[in-house]
Amino acid sequence: MCPSFNKKHIVTNRAFSLSHTLLCLATSVSFSSTHCFIYQKLCCIITCMHKMMVVEKERSIEERLLQLKNQNDDSECRITACVILSTFIAVCGSFSFGVSLGYTSGAEIGIMKDLDLSIAQFSAFASLSTLGAAIGALFSGKMAIILGRRKTMWVSDLLCIIGWFSIAFAKDVMWLNFGRISSGIGLGLISYVVPVYIAEISPKHVRGTFTFTNQLLQNSGLAMVYFSGNFLNWRILALLGALPCFIQVIGLFFVPESPRWLAKVGSDKELENSLLRLRGGNADISREASDIEVMTKMVENDSKSSFCDLFQRKYRYTLVVGIGLMLIQQFSGSSAVLSYASTILRKAGFSVTIGSTLLGLFMIPKAMIGVILVDKWGRRPLLLTSVSGMCITSMLIGVAFTLQKMQLLPELTPVFTFICVTLYIGTYAIGLGGLPWVIMSEIFPMNIKVTAGSIVTLVSWSSSSIVTYAFNFLLEWSTQGTFYVFGAVGGLALLFIWLLVPETKGLSLEEIQASLIREPDRINQS
Repeated sequence: MCPSFNKKHIVTNRAFSLSHTLLCLATSVSFSSTHCFIYQKLCCIITCMHKMMVVEKERSIEERLLQLKNQNDDSECRITACVILSTFIAVCGSFSFGVSLGYTSGAEIGIMKDLDLSIAQFSAFASLSTLGAAIGALFSGKMAIILGRRKTMWVSDLLCIIGWFSIAFAKDVMWLNFGRISSGIGLGLISYVVPVYIAEISPKHVRGTFTFTNQLLQNSGLAMVYFSGNFLNWRILALLGALPCFIQVIGLFFVPESPRWLAKVGSDKELENSLLRLRGGNADISREASDIEVMTKMVENDSKSSFCDLFQRKYRYTLVVGIGLMLIQQFSGSSAVLSYASTILRKAGFSVTIGSTLLGLFMIPKAMIGVILVDKWGRRPLLLTSVSGMCITSMLIGVAFTLQKMQLLPELTPVFTFICVTLYIGTYAIGLGGLPWVIMSEIFPMNIKVTAGSIVTLVSWSSSSIVTYAFNFLLEWSTQGTFYVFGAVGGLALLFIWLLVPETKGLSLEEIQASLIREPDRINQS
């Protein structure tokens, strides 16, 4: 008997015609044993050809599918002018954030002299910004989900503009404090909504870089205050703080809403339009839109957002990471050093004018390091490097003030203190300054992002208010002891980051959130 053909094979028309001809011959001709042997060999050859054709066809299908996937990936990874513009407009609020953070350092002497404030009154004025930001943080998440990211930024701009103008034209301490609280509430909204908005519009392979520009613009605001505070009146500095808010108010008319928020509220058509603007008019956004919608529906079906949801076992890990990073950021002394840099230099015996000018020139370049490295090194290495540097420099500042108290090396301790303060601010900027906000914007799923984001932001600003208010009194207690405490907090922070903080580099928001909810241990080991 002649071998039969497997009907499961997929054949081309030519192969089918050839096999059909051979079958016809088999049925119409009597074969000798030699002929049958030759015929069997021919059939075996054709069968091998069939298999090769099937494999080739399957490979071709796989290649086309892979090409389609890569096209979708390319669309998701495309950096368009709209993404750049949207990020720039969003971080204009961060510039005002930086001005507010460093304002007390540049305006301390002028305000205390013109309005005849005591140290306690000025310390209260400095801390009212962070207190106001804590109030803003309570409403930031809910406002961002009800109004959307863009409208929330508009509200924050209005509050900041009112606040800065109140400070600029203040005639007494009441208007000064009112303006500080008003701008602080606006900053509380900005600190949450800006990193969240940027993370939600950015391509995943550069999301860290784009979100870190939030820190870059904060440092630009700080640089402006440190540099300009030497020769500009404190009222003019306040007006400069309001300028980026006006730019943002206008610019927000020309940028799209967050696609994730549009998916959350069920605006499918607007979601597609937003993605097309962000990824380019000819981009294939079907896969990304589908991923966003599926993940949003999954977490919404899983549970409704409420305060109690945060304490579900699957969310505890992300909440601990978010709150822990914010506590580390503040109790390591960052807000105090940035707000009172001039006071520290004055106590060290270093020229405030020279020191503030050099710090201002240093601010932007050192922030650029973090922007460049965040998506190359990853979040964990940068955080560990940053906290290590802050821990070491805090201890060294404490040593410098100890030597000063003992009246040892009086010529060297002022310069040494300035160098250590500069390195402290530099190491803070490349990691701990911006990465807690980057990670906060990445790890919380949409169904708890409102509540969790608000709590994390509240913790950040509340702890910042405590540190800012207490810093002057801590310096009166013990200058060197204050920095030893900051160094000890940095040591504990290293342990926390090493054991708990996940790496999120190169993952989409949906991948990060699904992995942290289901398998936090595996993510932590990466």
